Amino acid sequence: MIKFQDISFQKIKAMLEVKKPWDNVIIFALNILIAIPVFIIIHQNFIEYSFYFNIDRIVLFVLILIIIQLILRLLKTVIIVFLGLYLIALLLGSLLGRYGFNAVFEDYRSMIYSMSDNPNPQDLIISKLLPFPNKSKVLNAIEYQNPKVRNFAIMATTKHLKNMKGYGDYRTVIQCFAVFKEINSRWNYVSDPKGTDYIARATESMLYFSGDCDDHSILMAACVKSIGGTPRLIHTGGHIYPEILIGDKSDLEAINYLIKKILFVEESKGMQLHYHIDERGQIWLNLDYTAKYPGGPFMREEILGALTLD
Repeated sequence: MIKFQDISFQKIKAMLEVKKPWDNVIIFALNILIAIPVFIIIHQNFIEYSFYFNIDRIVLFVLILIIIQLILRLLKTVIIVFLGLYLIALLLGSLLGRYGFNAVFEDYRSMIYSMSDNPNPQDLIISKLLPFPNKSKVLNAIEYQNPKVRNFAIMATTKHLKNMKGYGDYRTVIQCFAVFKEINSRWNYVSDPKGTDYIARATESMLYFSGDCDDHSILMAACVKSIGGTPRLIHTGGHIYPEILIGDKSDLEAINYLIKKILFVEESKGMQLHYHIDERGQIWLNLDYTAKYPGGPFMREEILGALTLD
């Protein structure tokens, strides 16, 4: 009985084995896919010696390749079996319109890009803030339930950044970026009457897309809120600007890649994303009228007050 089981196991193992040289090809392809992110992590977190011709980086990458290759060779049979099952699952996912090959490719690409091109964090925990100036007037002016505001926001989503396939989880954020694109492309800065702080309603600012920083912030917040986004206004002493909630750090990789490689390629070229992290670990991107892309540089860094529209 034991002999029969041993023979059966050997037959099953032989059936599952990939013939040479394809087993080596598969192992090497997996090695490259694993080695690239491992190299980026190690290179970014260890001392960079900056040798001539980047020899330090070349040696590091080759060492990583060798180590991973040895590990994969030792676990060759198990890895190839699980890889086969994984490919079958991805094939079914692609056929059924769920998580498939395209989704894996986009996730890997955004992960590699975000690891090699880190956003620029402003790790500022907001606490013990001052009262937000003109809070009641500002809240009343953010008319996110007004049909004119919502219709304008919907128009922006149909005009910009539509037909984005493969990013369903970030559809609302992408649509809010379309609103940002429409408003900021049309905004004309006009000062308040001298000696007064004029607060314009969102529908009022929509007439000519003109006003100062608080008028812009109110309109942006109203439009973002009207289509399901979560905005907040930041007071920095002499300036107010809007931000949008994009999620936590796990969402930052995808958003960073979307902005810099798909949605705002020219505007963000050579630039970084700037964001704030609140006390709950949530990430907020700058949507100021001074920014050419979501997450552009802050006009002013200090935060004196915050008004969040949950």
